Amino acid sequence: MEAGNIGALFVEGRGEMATGFVWDERYAWHDTGHAAGSMPTGGFVEPEEHVESPESKRRFRSLLEVSGLLEELVGVRPRPATVEELCRFHDIGYVRKIEALSAAGGGMVGVQTPLGPGGYEIARLAVGGCIEAIDAVLHGKVDNAYALVRPPGHHAERAEARGFCIFGSTALAAMHARKARGLDRVAVVDWDVHHGNGTEQAFYADPSVLTVSIHQSRNFPPDSGDAEDTGAGEGEGYNINVPLPPGSGEGPYLAAFERVVVPALWAHRPALILVASGLDASAVDPLGRMMLHSRAYRWMTRLLMDAADEICEGRIVMCHEGGYSTSYVPFCGLAVIEELSGIKTEVEDPFLREFELRGYQDLQPHQESVIQAAAEQVSLITSA
Repeated sequence: MEAGNIGALFVEGRGEMATGFVWDERYAWHDTGHAAGSMPTGGFVEPEEHVESPESKRRFRSLLEVSGLLEELVGVRPRPATVEELCRFHDIGYVRKIEALSAAGGGMVGVQTPLGPGGYEIARLAVGGCIEAIDAVLHGKVDNAYALVRPPGHHAERAEARGFCIFGSTALAAMHARKARGLDRVAVVDWDVHHGNGTEQAFYADPSVLTVSIHQSRNFPPDSGDAEDTGAGEGEGYNINVPLPPGSGEGPYLAAFERVVVPALWAHRPALILVASGLDASAVDPLGRMMLHSRAYRWMTRLLMDAADEICEGRIVMCHEGGYSTSYVPFCGLAVIEELSGIKTEVEDPFLREFELRGYQDLQPHQESVIQAAAEQVSLITSA
């Protein structure tokens, strides 16, 4: 197939959409150094390239380019988030700490979170990329958008870096939509394999932002993401965790979307849906033990788009989070953006048949109980 030969193949049931796409080469320059997977090395632990390397993101963008889809997307140029914007969530002392460590050459800034020289500026650019994606949608320049940013952000807490995350990009994007653009309600759906603890912290007592995290139970952080953590004060009921057991595949994820995510969106009726788009729940991700494939990501995207069409004029912005399989992240990402754009390329997922035939892809009884508990929480949400 010649690069760029996509023809006029539209996703079934949809016309072509104007989809914004954020990327900056500097995202690939965020330097995580060497590690043993994600852990510091030393003693008998031999170093290798850090698992949070640029490669899965670069290859994601590269597949968009060779498929021809990239030229059909609307480029959205990122900018660095301001300190004022960062401090909508983060403590100023924490922001200055990151700035100083970056200027001094970098180091470990938090649990499993390395920072290289210039990392402060790149992390600000990641937040600004998500903000600009939101503005492009809200200003009507595009129908929806995908911000392929790095470093990730959903583990970053108010005054602590965790799990490769420095600034809470998705949380700060939601705050921008609320505080700078005046939206009354926003929803964040986090399908990263790891719990979105930072986003949860940001909105735990805030009913204006619905947060839903579907993740592998007790993966990372191992002390958060339980179903019982449902919010506090006025935010009680507006934080939904769906901690699926390891080995969950297409069946339980789609059940969670149909019975938890979509009903919660209808109950909350946000003016904008944000997605913390980690592509690390796939069958071959080194940091997860789930079994998703590209078709599952495609269907989850379609379910969100169908809901958004009726609830919030189709306004969806996806902020890239995790995803560490350099071979498979590109195919999952392509499926997502094909759905967002309404354009089906000629690229077929060469891994799909193998992954969909793996055992226990269907919903299992021990997964059903988790989804049912989360579904019962939806009744606590109101759009009033």
